[in-house]
Amino acid sequence: MEVTREDLNACTVKFTVKAEQLEVKDAFDKAYKQVAKQIKLPGFRPGHAPRAMIEKVVSKEEVYDTAAENLIRKLYKQILDQNELAVDSTTQPMVDLTEFAEDEPKAEFSIKVPLAPQVKLGEYKALPLERPKIEVTDEEVEHQIEEFRKRRQTREAVVDRGVTEGDIAVVNIKPDGIEGEGRNFMTIAGQTFPALDEALHGMKVEDMKSLDVTFPDNFQEKDWAGQSMHIQVTLNSLSTVKLPELDDEFAQSMKTESIEDLRIRVRTGIQRAKSQMLRDFVNEQLLEKLHERSEVAVSDNMWEALANRRLRETAEEQHKAGKTIEQYATENGMTVEQLEQAWKDKAKMHVERALLIRELFVAEKMELTNQELNDELYAMSEEMEMPPQETLDLLKKNNALDELQFRAISRKVGNFLEENADVKEVAVA
Repeated sequence: MEVTREDLNACTVKFTVKAEQLEVKDAFDKAYKQVAKQIKLPGFRPGHAPRAMIEKVVSKEEVYDTAAENLIRKLYKQILDQNELAVDSTTQPMVDLTEFAEDEPKAEFSIKVPLAPQVKLGEYKALPLERPKIEVTDEEVEHQIEEFRKRRQTREAVVDRGVTEGDIAVVNIKPDGIEGEGRNFMTIAGQTFPALDEALHGMKVEDMKSLDVTFPDNFQEKDWAGQSMHIQVTLNSLSTVKLPELDDEFAQSMKTESIEDLRIRVRTGIQRAKSQMLRDFVNEQLLEKLHERSEVAVSDNMWEALANRRLRETAEEQHKAGKTIEQYATENGMTVEQLEQAWKDKAKMHVERALLIRELFVAEKMELTNQELNDELYAMSEEMEMPPQETLDLLKKNNALDELQFRAISRKVGNFLEENADVKEVAVA
C-alpha cells in the first residue's frame, strides 16, 4: 500500500491510503467466505458452497461493506504498527472511503487517527468572578400568580353589553359582490386591524355594520390581503375571559392553604430558579476563565462526532416539524454552512472544557461520594420529570451512567472553583 501522512494538529493525524490490487482482492475473498457462512445452500455445509453460487444469492452491498471493513481494519493495523502513535483508544478513527472496486481491484481511503488529548491546567485558584446579587421582588411574585390565574381562566358569554377591548368575538365578514355567506373569524377585540377594531367596538351579538376597509398585507385570508373592499360585518357571538378570584379557594386549588402560603411558595420557586440561573452563569464564567489560562489539544474526531450527531438531531427535529435544515438555518440568521461551523465550534469547546474539568478533578484528588451521586440523580430526575428509580433504569438501559458521574464531577469542580474564586459582587443590570 501507498501511505501519505498529514499531521492536522497535535492530536489528529490523517493518513491517505492507496491499497495494492492483491490487498483488495484478498479482502473480497475473505468477505465472500464470511458471508457464505450465513447462507444455507442445498448439498453444501455453511461456508463451503462454491463462490459462483454464493455470488448469485448474496447482496453485493453486504459483500462490499464486509470487504471494505476487512481491508481498512487490516491496513489500519499495519499503519499503527509502522508509526509510533499514542492513539486515543476511547475515540474512534474517522474513515472516508473515496474509491473501492472489485472488478478492477482498487481502493483508496483516508483515515483520521485520534491521538491522546493533551491538557495543561493553568492557575485555577482565584479566578476572577463577577457574581450578581439576586433577589425576588413582590412584582415578580404577583406576576407569576397572575399567570397561574390565566391558566385557569374560563370563558363566559356576554349578553348584556357590547364589545370591549380584549373580548373574544366571532364575526362574519362578507364583501360586497361575493356570493355565499361570507367567512367566519374568531378575533380578540383590539387586536385585529384599526378599521375592524373600530367597527367592532360597542357591537352586540347579531349586530351588523357595513363599512369600507383595506385589509392589511399580512391578513390571514391571503386572497383578501392588501385588498380594499366594502364589507358587511356581523357579530355572531361574544365572550370574555374570566379569571378566578384571588382568594383562599384559588390558593387551595393550587395545593396551598391560603393566598399568603401561595405567595411564599411562588417566591421560593422563583428564588430556586434564579439560583440555578446564577449557578449556570457563574459556572460559565469560571470555565471560560479556566479555559483561557489552560492549554488543551484534542483530536478532531472527538468534537466532530459530537457536532455531526447534533446536526443530525437538529435535522430530524426540523423534519418532524415539517421544515428543512436550510429553513431552520435561515430562521436563525445563518446559512447551513454557518450553522454547521457554529455547532463544530460549540462541540469543540464542550469537549475541551470536559477534559479540563476531569483534569482538575484528578489534580485536586477529589472523590465522589454516594450522596453526591444520589443528589445528581435526583436533579436529573426532576429535569426529566420522572421518578429517580426510572431515571436510573433509563440511564442503565442506555449505558449512560457515565453521564450521571460526569455531571456530579462537574458540579463538584464548579463548587470548588467558585469557593476559591476572586469574587466581586455586582448588581443585576
